[in-house]
Amino acid sequence: MKKILIITVTIILLGIGNVSAGTDEENSISKKNPGQTKDCFEKVNRGVFAFNQALDGVVFEPLAKGYRKIPVPIRRGTGNVLDNLSTLITVPNNILQGEFKKAGENTLRFAVNTTLGILGIFDPASGLGFANLEKEDYGQTLAKWGVGEGCYLVLPVLGPTTARDAIGMFSGTMGGGDPWYNITVKNETQYFTDFDYYSSRAATGIDFRAKNIESFENVEQNSIDFYASVKSLYLQDRKQKILNSKKVIDTMDDGDWEEIENN
Repeated sequence: MKKILIITVTIILLGIGNVSAGTDEENSISKKNPGQTKDCFEKVNRGVFAFNQALDGVVFEPLAKGYRKIPVPIRRGTGNVLDNLSTLITVPNNILQGEFKKAGENTLRFAVNTTLGILGIFDPASGLGFANLEKEDYGQTLAKWGVGEGCYLVLPVLGPTTARDAIGMFSGTMGGGDPWYNITVKNETQYFTDFDYYSSRAATGIDFRAKNIESFENVEQNSIDFYASVKSLYLQDRKQKILNSKKVIDTMDDGDWEEIENN
């Protein structure tokens, strides 16, 4: 898995180099206010998208439908645990974005739910007045710092992203910015293993897929170009997350358009 991630990062970085040399700089990742996100590698992206669709039909959709048969309290508890783990990414990004108050609130929320909430299965923090704040990731932080999106990308298994978000996701994870990755994969500990990290990432994807089965089916059935529709929804959602907008798009749970990663 590590080798796959490293290879993917290398491809992305090489792609960015090509983009910088072959575009009119309208969508350069160094430009603060880029225009419409360019699909610089559309043919490749469509091929990867088709592969992901096939994989989804064989693996993820059946798993998501099976997951839906689990009793609601168990699914809710699982979702709570995954949300609690995501706080480990949100807090450092709160700090990097200068949102120190939010970083403190999210840290307290994580501490309460991890202890009193039994690893996050329950959410006593909300009852104690700690609001469930917006999730943040390294792609959002780069955007707040003025880094442009770069080109739109579709990664195998991980799905839609942009050059900026992919760099944020991989560098943030393997660069030491993900505490959960650090104690499970990067460093050997007697309490956690690689399996714990990758299973949690897979569970995040399945949980999201299960919440959006009907929404994706509706989009696919009513789209002339499903690829273009998914791209549009993803890019809209990312812009809303960066702006911390409350506007709802056409998914059952748009608080989680995370690559089966993430950020």
